[in-house]
Amino acid sequence: MAGKDLEHDRLYTVSTDEDIPAGRKLQGRIIFWSASALVIAVFLIQGLHVAGKIDFGFQNWRPALYAILLWSMALCTSLIISRGEAGKKLLFVLPAFLFTVFMVIFPTIFGLYIAFTDWNLSSFAGQKFNGTANLVQMWHDPYFWNALLNMVFYVLAIIVEYAIAFGLALLLNAEIRARKFFRVAFLIPFMLSPVAVSWMIGKSLGEYRFGPLAGLARFLGWSQPTFFTDPVIARISIMIMDAWTYIPFMMIMLLAGLQAMPKEVQEAARVDGATPWQAFWKITFPLMLPVSITAILLRVIFKLKLADIVINVTSGGPGGATDTVTSFIYREYRERSNVGYGTMLAFVYLVIIILFITLLLKLANRWNSANATE
Repeated sequence: MAGKDLEHDRLYTVSTDEDIPAGRKLQGRIIFWSASALVIAVFLIQGLHVAGKIDFGFQNWRPALYAILLWSMALCTSLIISRGEAGKKLLFVLPAFLFTVFMVIFPTIFGLYIAFTDWNLSSFAGQKFNGTANLVQMWHDPYFWNALLNMVFYVLAIIVEYAIAFGLALLLNAEIRARKFFRVAFLIPFMLSPVAVSWMIGKSLGEYRFGPLAGLARFLGWSQPTFFTDPVIARISIMIMDAWTYIPFMMIMLLAGLQAMPKEVQEAARVDGATPWQAFWKITFPLMLPVSITAILLRVIFKLKLADIVINVTSGGPGGATDTVTSFIYREYRERSNVGYGTMLAFVYLVIIILFITLLLKLANRWNSANATE
């Protein structure tokens, strides 16, 4: 009897779309589309007013924000009215969906619009559509291509960083004295902000007149130790500072992989008479490939965003030798106030990053598949 009572209790009965009257579904659709039409009308009127196409409009974009809030409430009401219990379930997903729309999708679309405009904040002409002029300017901009070429060198340096991080992870995984202390000590650079690293090393230790590194270089025979005036040395100095900051990140990931590795496999290799190098190359390194690939991919993503150290230490100099794409885009915004061209550069660089990371992921999957079949 208790089961039959539960079947007829509305608190335990989930209604389907078939149980909702057609009138309620129509009412929900009317609420949603009416609110949508209102939002579109507000944005259209304000957009035409800002562009100077019509004389009437709002003083600012605040009514558009109110229209979006009203549309959100109308969407929630429409889901509950037209879909019943299913609509209530969707309400739990709706905040994340709206956050993605308003904080990711809408800014992306608006930024894409800005990328095709001539908008310089230092100019009185204001914002105006210029088509593909920013793309043409980018194509003929030697500083952008120089920054992109520099990124190739910076990304290739990850190979050396990975080798150092793997060596440190093997050392900290071994039975050595004060192992816990060294694990914490090696993580200190990663705890520091890149801005702090740039000032601490680039502006203080590496200062060519009174810096300790400059004094040590003079003691070793370098008469004029200028770390950031020669293009090659400046680029290497930036690589070293960035590597010093992020090698601990790769090291801790590799160390976690080494500690999760089955000890029986390594013991079996020692019993079979394998040398330490053979045990590493034939057993440890292949088993660490998934962790290594993950660490390298994450490091590549961090490297492609490199800007803090460059901006604070060299500002891209000398002559753009240390410039990264991100620091170059920053200067387009900050120093030249060129919003339209800087946004176009940012979108092009985003596309390059997506294609590059996708290619790396495909290569990593193929490599893992090939090693799994062997």
